[in-house]
Amino acid sequence: QVQLVESGGGLVQAGGSLRLSCTPSGSPFSINTMGWYRQVPGKQRDLVARITWGGSIYVIPSVKGRVNISRDVAKHTAYLQMDSLKPEDTAVYYCHAAMRVYTENVKPTVNDYWGQGTQVTVSS
Repeated sequence: QVQLVESGGGLVQAGGSLRLSCTPSGSPFSINTMGWYRQVPGKQRDLVARITWGGSIYVIPSVKGRVNISRDVAKHTAYLQMDSLKPEDTAVYYCHAAMRVYTENVKPTVNDYWGQGTQVTVSS
């Protein structure tokens, strides 16, 4: 079993910064991509940014220039750096990973894994 462990959310004033981190833990695994999504009550969960483990990055246009995603291959960790935060960035942020998990006698396939979510609140 693999869990995605998130950290770094919290309350920040508009214009401030936060860095979220996400690390898989548990069974042996290999990562294809990791990303961050966000969701506000009553709305769907939307992609913010994703990164392949080879280093290709996609950030949605509406946050580009304020948000960046990176990864530390050795630590199996993805980071979401958010600067110049706005009240409209307030949401629960979820880490996502597309990974192969290696378990005995089971052919590994790429599956989707989600973190538990971390609240980001930006006050005006």
